[in-house]
Amino acid sequence: MKHVKFSLVCFVSFMVMLIQANGQETLPEVKVISLNYKYYKSVNDTSAAQPVRMLERMASSYDLKSADFYEEENDSYFVSFYIPHGQVLAFYDKDGKVIRTVEKYKDVALPKLVRDAVADKYPGWAVLKDVYLVNYYSNTEEARKIYKLVLENSSKRLRVKMDNNGVVKD
Repeated sequence: MKHVKFSLVCFVSFMVMLIQANGQETLPEVKVISLNYKYYKSVNDTSAAQPVRMLERMASSYDLKSADFYEEENDSYFVSFYIPHGQVLAFYDKDGKVIRTVEKYKDVALPKLVRDAVADKYPGWAVLKDVYLVNYYSNTEEARKIYKLVLENSSKRLRVKMDNNGVVKD
């Protein structure tokens, strides 16, 4: 009985090796390059609101060369992306690389760091309105991200600018 089991295991192992040797095919190497990875890396913030992340993903993955208006002669293109809560105005070079963006979002959910900073620095105040601005330039490492907040306490209003880490800006 042991010999039968051992023989069966050897036979199955031999068949598996034979199938792998004949059925295995080497495919050519595929290189995946994202043209706008620097833009997306610079603006991507996992704590940002979902509409912000969605528009930034759209701008970074936009295929300029397949657009109806694309022509080889033009050096740069201006493309707008809109949703009810915001917009991205993106400038692309002739290859489809993001050169610059200007982004504006109104009344989006604030990141936890910003909410906590408002609660710590302005106790008793509530956020009435917010505008999130993002400016990206391809020749800089980081995008500029600013939240412009209107705070309210009874009948008083206060305007505050904060970065995405909750640091108050002038």
